[in-house]
Amino acid sequence: MAKGLVKSFKKALWVYHINSGSCNGCDIEIIASLCPRYDIERFGIKMVGSPRHADVLLITGPVTRQMADKVKRAYEQMPDPKAVICVGNCGNTGDVFYESYNLVGPVDTILPVDVYVIGCPPRPENIIHGISKAWVKLETLETRP
Repeated sequence: MAKGLVKSFKKALWVYHINSGSCNGCDIEIIASLCPRYDIERFGIKMVGSPRHADVLLITGPVTRQMADKVKRAYEQMPDPKAVICVGNCGNTGDVFYESYNLVGPVDTILPVDVYVIGCPPRPENIIHGISKAWVKLETLETRP
């Protein structure tokens, strides 16, 4: 970043979500975390529609051959510092799709993953906890000289 331009994560964290081939179970839980019962926006976490505005990349599902380039491109478009959260067992290990012919592999074979959220599908509380771990990581990166 340019000198004098300091990105602050003390007020809001913007998250961009990509479904790279999941069954939509994790996506439903992400939507549940946005609903009034959990309401992640009260913590300052906002879902955005472009990776160019995002601080965190939230990925669900194993990476299919069709999505590999798109996931890499979205990651490259994000400004630094950035974090990657992999949600669900499929994205973390491949789970039941592990040796499928159409998979490149788990997300960490394509991108450096900072936080793993386990579960099939993970509860909204776990997703919120994973985002808060990424938030702490970004704050520590911001304070380094």
